[in-house]
Amino acid sequence: MFVNAMPRYEILSEDAMAVLDRGWRRIVTEIGIEFLLDEAVEAFRAAGQQVDGQKVILDPQFVLEQVAQAPREFDLQARNPERSIHVGGQHMAFASVYGCPFVRQGAERREATMDDFENLVRLSQAFPELDSPGGTICEPNDRPLDSRHLDMVYALQTLSDKPYMGSVTSGPNAEDTIAMGEILFGGRAAIEATPASISLINVNSPLRYDDRMLASMFEYVRAGQPVVITPFLLMGAMSPVSVPATLVQQMAEALAGIALAQLLRPGCPIVFGSFLSNTDMQSGSPSFGTPESAIGLFCTGQIARSFGLPWRSGGGLNSSQTVDAQAAYESLMTMLPTFLAGANYVMHSAGWLEAGLVSCYEKFIVDVEILRQLKHEFTPLEIDEDSLAFGAHEEVGPGGHFLGAAHTLERFRECFYRPLLSSTENFERWKRNGGLDATARAEVIWRRTLEEYEQPPLDEAVRVELEEYVTRRRAELGD
Repeated sequence: MFVNAMPRYEILSEDAMAVLDRGWRRIVTEIGIEFLLDEAVEAFRAAGQQVDGQKVILDPQFVLEQVAQAPREFDLQARNPERSIHVGGQHMAFASVYGCPFVRQGAERREATMDDFENLVRLSQAFPELDSPGGTICEPNDRPLDSRHLDMVYALQTLSDKPYMGSVTSGPNAEDTIAMGEILFGGRAAIEATPASISLINVNSPLRYDDRMLASMFEYVRAGQPVVITPFLLMGAMSPVSVPATLVQQMAEALAGIALAQLLRPGCPIVFGSFLSNTDMQSGSPSFGTPESAIGLFCTGQIARSFGLPWRSGGGLNSSQTVDAQAAYESLMTMLPTFLAGANYVMHSAGWLEAGLVSCYEKFIVDVEILRQLKHEFTPLEIDEDSLAFGAHEEVGPGGHFLGAAHTLERFRECFYRPLLSSTENFERWKRNGGLDATARAEVIWRRTLEEYEQPPLDEAVRVELEEYVTRRRAELGD
């Protein structure tokens, strides 16, 4: 996986950090956070926090004491040990798009199916730039709602040997994910020793955790499985129209959830999540790839590090309806700050389109190309005597060229970035080869990748046990 050894881009002064610190403390003490699950409220009450119905007024010092118990870094195991990932520090892990109800394939936009889900898992497996297929890469609407999570987790476990994300739509769905992880990795002790799944817990911003997310969080945390606690903040809708105010709200919401997780299981791995952008106040639609979201991303990294927490943000976010220049530049406007700020866990790294409504095959390839280029740019340059190539100057001399020099012939394959998607042909050759634009070339690549895909091996006894579990649970759910 990628290690980002570059310096972090931090834009907040000590005074600014102090103002933000006072802001989140004021929210949790004067306004409070709602938790729509009685068990969560009782956990806070038992810990001595003030409770008013489902609203909890928190002592900031208590919050900080709980947050301090979360590990700075942790490992997430894959069924192929070579693909296990490390979350935190200088490491950056990249997962595919998440949560889209629709799919775009060429000019066609339609409801996502299980075939699409499986194809996107295969693409995630095929490209080494991605460390995880993620979780709900798309929503397979052709499968029953109550049991489709079983099909998705099974596909994540069998079509890829990379770490995966769990279902969070209910507590029982989380229980199923954990049980299937126990089957895949050899029991509860094995996944508690090293977590086998990571799951997204969204805050119902502003200042509220709903019961379904909390029920899922309880199951995962009690099993020692990490959760990404993420305020869902669109400035002007779920937070005030101000980056500082939104940062303060994000801190209050995330830290309250992290404190709860540590109450349930001290030392459980947690990721400080951020999903921060703004609303187009003319249309009411969410905007992505904006300067405001990039500024929020820089600040979030600095804030998370101040608490000693691994953090999630970034991705190939955009608001475009198709794979065009807007989709590319807005995605880069989010992914470049992601690298500069050093996000540890990056969701939506490939395939995001139309403000997150669409998982797109061609956009998946465009995003992989962006990832490949940024990883190349953010790899520190090694400078030594050999890299100065004085011998090449001796060979060529003044006025010559280096195309046929020994140094060039020996090293050009390893020294230069080799594009996956970009065309470097001259116009005449490009026309002879079909005159394909980037979107058309992306289609050629994803289709070829699926044709060449090879399913990673899985122990047959484990496969049978997983299939039996899915079949039994589907019958219990009436599907």
